[in-house]
Amino acid sequence: MGLLERLDKKTPTPQAGAAAQAEADEVAALRERVHYQVVEALNKRDEKHSGGTNETETRSIIESALEQHASAMARPERNRIAVEIYDSIRGLGPLEKLLSDETVSEIMVNGAKQVFVERKGKLMQSDVTFYDNEQLLNVIDRIVSPLGRHIDEANPMVDARLPDGSRVNAVIAPLSLKGPLLTIRKFSKTPLSVEDLINYGSLNMKMAAFLESCVKGRLNVVVSGGTGSGKTTLLNVLSAYIPYDERIVTIEDAAEIQLQQAHVLTLEARPANLEGTGQITIRDLVRNALRMRPDRIIVGEVRGGEALDMLQAMNTGHDGSLTTGHANSTRDMLARLETMVLMAGMNLPVSAIRQQIASAIDIIVQQSRMRDGSRKIIGISEVTGMEGDVIVTQEIFTYDYGDGRTPGRFRATGIKPRCADKLMAAGAGLKDEWFH
Repeated sequence: MGLLERLDKKTPTPQAGAAAQAEADEVAALRERVHYQVVEALNKRDEKHSGGTNETETRSIIESALEQHASAMARPERNRIAVEIYDSIRGLGPLEKLLSDETVSEIMVNGAKQVFVERKGKLMQSDVTFYDNEQLLNVIDRIVSPLGRHIDEANPMVDARLPDGSRVNAVIAPLSLKGPLLTIRKFSKTPLSVEDLINYGSLNMKMAAFLESCVKGRLNVVVSGGTGSGKTTLLNVLSAYIPYDERIVTIEDAAEIQLQQAHVLTLEARPANLEGTGQITIRDLVRNALRMRPDRIIVGEVRGGEALDMLQAMNTGHDGSLTTGHANSTRDMLARLETMVLMAGMNLPVSAIRQQIASAIDIIVQQSRMRDGSRKIIGISEVTGMEGDVIVTQEIFTYDYGDGRTPGRFRATGIKPRCADKLMAAGAGLKDEWFH
């Protein structure tokens, strides 16, 4: 079959396209008409009954309105529209479909008519849309209001969390020029295991075994990487190696870490209220955590002055702590830590800061998101100390990128880490064959 024949076969005629569009517009108009009728009926009912309307009553009202306006419509189509209207009124509207889709890891709403999703690391545009920006604003408000947050022109940006743990960021006018923006990082109901990461090609078995020894041997580990590189996922996997008899304090902006241990204390930062008071920062929580007798401290992400408190905790008996940070390489991560310590306002000399970093951090794991959407550990480095004013590191494992003809591969550099003796003394177990 020639090209023109294939195109003729695939491309609908203008008449067919116009007919399909007219039918879609008619369904959309019907849905909108029924939607507003139901909202009006619910408002009238709520005025008479202070207890509000339950789910069964709401669905009954929707069904009655559809019976009135679309009695000739096929039952499956009516049921679909009924679900959409219910989700729009009581749920999160068009987002409900995407939130229930387990293949979707992230939802990005760029105004009412443009919704992108991430599936298996790849971005693609969804067929989901909102009626208008007003409906999108209502959904955003429905997300943030139960959490005591508020979004309006005076406070046009907000971070929140859905009941299932999914992380939400919303931005509206005047900051956004193309309508309300909404980003949802979905929360995994079943945390990934190290076996899952190996199967996905994020690391190999030798690297996994070494990282397990590092956690069990109470080394301080920093997971570094860019946005969406899988840092929190890896942190979850590493935290599973912490013994069950230890007291763990987790500190996050929005709770994402899923620990299975029994003795876990979860702390979450709090933004300022409408009056600009009541803010509790990550730094405040790190300082407080030190008074809670933790065996380990896990900070979801260090971004500012809390880095100093974290380093001090690592240097004063809270070894085995874990955290993540945004950086594109091991060297960048060390430089960022310096900058973050300076943000604490302590006016420390750079040499003292570097000494603090070198003595506190043992292992830096560099995570990266590849072009094909996969996440990989591209390097595991050991911080070995100072030479003059320079923090010295050595790479234990690395990732060799393929050249297009050959695939990339994980590789041990052949260097046995200096922490090997410490890990052996801690009973963490270490095998020479891992490093060859």
